[in-house]
Amino acid sequence: MKALLCEEPGRLSVISRPEPVPGPGEVLVRIRRVGICGTDFHIFQGKHPFLEYPRVMGHELSGTVEQAPEGSRLTRGENVYIVPYLSCGKCVACRKGVTNACQNIAVLGVHRDGGMAEFLCVPEQNVIPAGSASLDDAAMIEFLAIGAHGVKRGSITAQDKVLVVGAGPIGMSAIIFAKARGAEVSVMDTREDRLNFTRDALGANHLLIADAGAEDVARGITGGDFYDVVIDATGHAGAMQRGFGFVAHAGRYVLVSVVRQDITFSDPEFHKRETTLFASRNAQPDDFAEVVRQMEAGKVPTRALNTHRGALSDAPALFQEWLRPEAGVIKAILEV
Repeated sequence: MKALLCEEPGRLSVISRPEPVPGPGEVLVRIRRVGICGTDFHIFQGKHPFLEYPRVMGHELSGTVEQAPEGSRLTRGENVYIVPYLSCGKCVACRKGVTNACQNIAVLGVHRDGGMAEFLCVPEQNVIPAGSASLDDAAMIEFLAIGAHGVKRGSITAQDKVLVVGAGPIGMSAIIFAKARGAEVSVMDTREDRLNFTRDALGANHLLIADAGAEDVARGITGGDFYDVVIDATGHAGAMQRGFGFVAHAGRYVLVSVVRQDITFSDPEFHKRETTLFASRNAQPDDFAEVVRQMEAGKVPTRALNTHRGALSDAPALFQEWLRPEAGVIKAILEV
């Protein structure tokens, strides 16, 4: 089979390797679509802290069942999406049902080879029927689930004023699911084109440029109260630290971003506001199900989000092109 291998930072090759053979309890999936994530770009650029090369990337995956275990709920040829987080089922987090925080988690395309290949073997519990979702839409479920999980962590309701900081794909997914809950959503970013997209395609209520005057703009939007919930999706330590200042008294702050640096904040301000701070890691099965529900309800503008596409065999050149800010990529999909 063909696979796309990141041999080292900046070097991608289309290679041939044996087709995988499913083990007990595994499904052989013929991969059809692969969404390109910021994680993939970070791996390509050599910026990922938890990765060993060479690696086959790809964790936003849809395809068709090629072979399933005897007695499986899955049928050959069925369209599916893949939950790429392989949990151990035994650690303290897994015993609590919080499998996204598994102590021994392995993420496809990061800790082990992923789905930028023609075939992939995956444990049956990680292969989910796509239902009415197209293969294109199914390949976007994973990144959307991350935003849905962040919104769930923040317990967002229709009574909340929400600020999403960072208008990349994950921030956009948080906007979608905060709006689905009826919240009033402001978005802050440095790029006007991304901000305008969130207003025109996702229904964002207010836009803020992340400049020195952003706090004053936020104060005006909220009548001086600031935001009931702030969600950070920037992947930037400075922005994450600044975000504490946008949280209202008795508000919640959700860090979807993760960085290698320490994050600090003013303890007197944190206590004065009785801020609640949440980490949001990956997603859980009910988040994936929520994405599918909102897709079926027409609340997820997948066609607008999928701005670029190409073939797996062209990926070495496409990665270089899609990394350029001028390319305007929101979500790119590779066809396998």
